[in-house]
This record gives sequence, structure tokens and C-alpha cells, in this order.
Amino acid sequence: MAIDELRIRQELEMLNIAFWRDVDSDWGRNAHEFFTEDGVYTTSHKARKGREAIRGFYSERESRGDRVARHLIHNFHVIVQDENHATAEWTMCLYAEDGTPPLMSEPPILIGAVTDECVRGIDGKWRYASRTTKPLFKGSRPTSG
Repeated sequence: MAIDELRIRQELEMLNIAFWRDVDSDWGRNAHEFFTEDGVYTTSHKARKGREAIRGFYSERESRGDRVARHLIHNFHVIVQDENHATAEWTMCLYAEDGTPPLMSEPPILIGAVTDECVRGIDGKWRYASRTTKPLFKGSRPTSG
């Protein structure tokens, strides 16, 4: 049976969009659920292993107060290993600032190369076994990651 690579690409793109929508619109309250139980989330500052560590990262960020963030996804590329394993490589452009909108428009605070190792669980859902962001360009303001 042939692997439907286009379908897998679409499913992973939808997963990525849903993840960043949760982070940008709901403080990442469900971000940990997008990862496997032992998933590793490496941001520009550190690696967090396991759902509880990832949940804690976003919970701590929310506790610091108002922030506006938008993670833009570019150049989404998927390499399918088999029907349950794939790698997504893409570019993230992050605009973020503490405060409430509207905020002054500035250049992005981070442009990074992101690599996602994705696995499909027995429930049929794709999750991140790992997500690694490597900064390519940094703005003058720090990221919260």
C-alpha cells in the first residue's frame, strides 16, 4: 500500500497551525497535549522533556502577565519516513511583546529554523516526539522561551 504523503503533509500542517493557535490565542494551555508523553520541546533557550515540563513552561509564561504573540509558519516541508513517522522542517517568524494590543510594530524578535519529529499514535493522532527551534536571526528584545 502506498503512503499518502500529501495527506500526511496536510495533517502535520494542520497540527502545526492548531498548536500555534493555542499558544497565540489561549496562552498554550493545551500545548503539552500536542506532544507525546516523553516529547522534547527545545526552544531558543532550553529543552523541556515531557508534557508536564511543557505545560509548566506555558503556565509560567501566562503568570507573568499580558503578552501578544504571533508565530508565523513559512516554508513548511515534510519528509515522510513511513505512515506513522515524519519530519517537518520549516521557518518560524515570531512577533511578540509584553502588553496589550495594539502595540508598536517592530521587526520579528526571532526567525528560527524548526525541526519537528512527528509520530502518529495508536489513536490516529499526530504528535510531536520532538520540536527543536534553532535561532537564525534575533531581534533586540528577548524571547520568553
